[in-house]
Amino acid sequence: MLKQSLSQKLLQKMSPQQIQYIKLLQLGTIDFLERVEQELLDNPALEKGLDSDPNANDVYDDIDKSDVDKTDSQSDSEFGESDDTWDKDIADYLTDSNESDYGNNDDYNDDNERKEIPIATNQSFYEYLSEQARNNIMNEHKLELALHLIGSLEEDGYLRRELKAIVMDLMFTANIQTTEEELLKVLLEVQQMDPAGIGARDLKECLILQLERKLENYPTSASINIAIKILNEQMDAFTKKHYDKITKVLKISEEELKDSINEIIKLNPKPGHSSNDSASKDQYVSPDFTVINEDGELTVLLNSKNAPELRVSRSYKDTLKAYSSNNGNKKLKESAQYVKQKIEGAKWFIESIKQRQHTLLQTMRTIVELQNEFFQEGDETMLRPMIMKDVADIIGMDISTVSRVANSKYVETSFGIFPLKYFFSEGLSTSDGEEVSSREIKHILKTAIESESKEKPLTDEKLMEILTEKGYQIARRTVAKYREQLNIPVARLRKEL
Repeated sequence: MLKQSLSQKLLQKMSPQQIQYIKLLQLGTIDFLERVEQELLDNPALEKGLDSDPNANDVYDDIDKSDVDKTDSQSDSEFGESDDTWDKDIADYLTDSNESDYGNNDDYNDDNERKEIPIATNQSFYEYLSEQARNNIMNEHKLELALHLIGSLEEDGYLRRELKAIVMDLMFTANIQTTEEELLKVLLEVQQMDPAGIGARDLKECLILQLERKLENYPTSASINIAIKILNEQMDAFTKKHYDKITKVLKISEEELKDSINEIIKLNPKPGHSSNDSASKDQYVSPDFTVINEDGELTVLLNSKNAPELRVSRSYKDTLKAYSSNNGNKKLKESAQYVKQKIEGAKWFIESIKQRQHTLLQTMRTIVELQNEFFQEGDETMLRPMIMKDVADIIGMDISTVSRVANSKYVETSFGIFPLKYFFSEGLSTSDGEEVSSREIKHILKTAIESESKEKPLTDEKLMEILTEKGYQIARRTVAKYREQLNIPVARLRKEL
C-alpha cells in the first residue's frame, strides 16, 4: 500500500567548493601540478602570474552602479529562469583584490621554483622481449606465436596460462593455426631470451632456467649442478628447509649443500621485475615540505610548486565590465552569465588552493612540533608515539583531513626525505610507565634478528623475552605482528647452514 507523508531530516551536504578543496588536499605535488594545468585548460578565466596593474583594484570605479542595479532588476522573462549566482553584485567579479591572486610568500621554498620535475622514460618489459623476438626469430609464423606468448606473460615474467588455452586463443582471435607441441617449441625459444628465467610456468622451472644459463658459462661448477639436482628432486624439502633430508637423499656434504644453496638464493624469483627495476629506481620524489634547522630553531617551508601564481583573467573582467554598459541586449546577457560563471570558478579554485596550502602548513608545523626531537637529531628512536587524532585535535580539524594531508606527501630534512606517514605510530608503555613508539620496538626487533645466529634463529618467544628484559611488556602475538610488518619470516625460514 502506497502512502505519502512529510518528514524532516537533518542532512550534512558539502558545497562544490568544499569538495574541490578536499580533492586538492589529498594530491601530492606532481598530481597537484597536473590538476592546476588541467584547470588552466578548462577555465579560460584562470591565468598564470600575478596582476602587475597597480590600479587593478579600481577596475570597477568607472562603471555606473545604476546600470548594474538596472541589469539585475530586469525581468526573468528576458533571460529564462532566474539564477541564484546572478544575484551577486557584478562588482564583486570585477574587483581584483589580493584574494584574486595567488603566489609565493615567506612560507614557500623558492629553491625548486624553476626546477623541472624529471620524468623517467624506459622501455617496457614487453617491448624489450618483443624486440629480442624480432631480432632472433626469422620465421614469420613462429614470430607471431612468440609475440602472442610474450603478450600472455604476467608482469613477473611467468606464463601461467595453459598452452592449450593459448592455442584456442590464437585460433579464434587471430585465425592462426598451431598445436601445443609447436607452441611449446616456440616457448622454449622465448625462455632463452633475457632476462634468464623469463617464460617459466612455475618457480621451479624459473630457477632451473637461470641455473642452466649460468651453467653455460661455468660447465664444471659442482655447486650449480647440485643446485639443479636439488630443485629437480628435492624442491619440497628445499622450500621447507629440511636440509638433513636433502643431504641424506642426495648423499652430499653440508658444505656442498651450503654452496648450492648460495647459488640458488642469488637467483631472481621474479625475472619480469628485473627489467622494470631501472624504471622503479628512476622514479623521483618531489618533497612537499622542507624543514630547516637554524641553530635549533625549526622552520617549515612549503614547496613553491604547491603555490602556483594564479589570477583571474583581466580580459574576462573587461568583458564583464563592457557588458554592464550594454545591458539591454539579451545575447550579451547570456554571454555575461557564462563569463561570470568562469570568473566565479576561477576564484573558487584560487581560494581552494589557498585553503589547501594553509592546511598543509598547519598540519606539518604541528607534526614538527610534536616530533621536535626527531627533527633536531634525525634519530629514529626519538620518534614519539603519535596518531592522526593527536594532530587533528591540535589544529582543530577532522582526522580525515590529517589523513588526506599525510597521503602521498613527503618532507625533506637535512638527514633525508621521509613520507609524512613515517611520523605516525602507535604508543606502548615500558615497565616504568614511559610512552614509546612502536617504531622503536620494531627497530629493536630488527637489530636483534640481524645479529642472531642464522644456524639457530630467534623465535618469537625468544624475541618477546629480549624485549621484556629491556622493559617492554609485549605479548608474543604482538611481536609476531611487528615482525610481519617488517617483512621478516618466521625463525624456521630464516635458518641457514
